[in-house]
Amino acid sequence: MPDNNKSEVARLLKQIRDEYEAGINGLSGLAQGTARHSFITTRMENMGKLQTQLDELVGEGAIAMVIQALESAPEQKTL
Repeated sequence: MPDNNKSEVARLLKQIRDEYEAGINGLSGLAQGTARHSFITTRMENMGKLQTQLDELVGEGAIAMVIQALESAPEQKTL
């Protein structure tokens, strides 16, 4: 894989992880009801778009990369 693709893969994985963490944080945030649901839905939709981009770059191995990235995300503590 060319270096520019490696860096694009790393960027996409970071964005996917950031969206995941934002969604998880939305579960314990101060917003409630529709606002919270909308926020989390947007994060998950963004993850899907990023996953599609990653699939186009690396093919079948993309999902394993995403799983590994999400498993390394810090656990969130709920109140």
